Amino acid sequence: MNATKDDLTSWLELASEVEYLFGPMISDRKFLQALEKNINQQSAFCIREQDGMPGTRLLGGILFSSSNAPIYKIGWLSVSSKARNTGVASKLLRHVLELVMAPAEVLVTTFGDDIPDGQPARNLYLKFGFVPQEKSVLNGPEGRSRQKFKLVIK
Repeated sequence: MNATKDDLTSWLELASEVEYLFGPMISDRKFLQALEKNINQQSAFCIREQDGMPGTRLLGGILFSSSNAPIYKIGWLSVSSKARNTGVASKLLRHVLELVMAPAEVLVTTFGDDIPDGQPARNLYLKFGFVPQEKSVLNGPEGRSRQKFKLVIK
């Protein structure tokens, strides 16, 4: 489940599928640096097609930060269009939540309720017990709203 440097190309292919939601990523040097940093720190996790070897096409990926524990952060979570509604996002989220040492908080910024294609992400976080924080206020790179969610683990 840990991503490796061999997964970079597959990860960027996945990112290109969701740029319409997240804004530009594959041409964004900061995104590539964050991805490489997470891979090097073993905090980038992915599910590959048919449980393939590193470099195999990705079904989904998540970037997770524990550097400010007991406050953890999900920096990015995405699932390929062909793997949506198959449990990939839940499996990734469950994996990172197993890494959290209680007591803790897990933070994520996801799509505002004005983004229909972002509703599955919102529903996923709600299903896992995350609570929406302040109303949609942050603007994403594409100009639509974002909302912070928090999970408190006791």
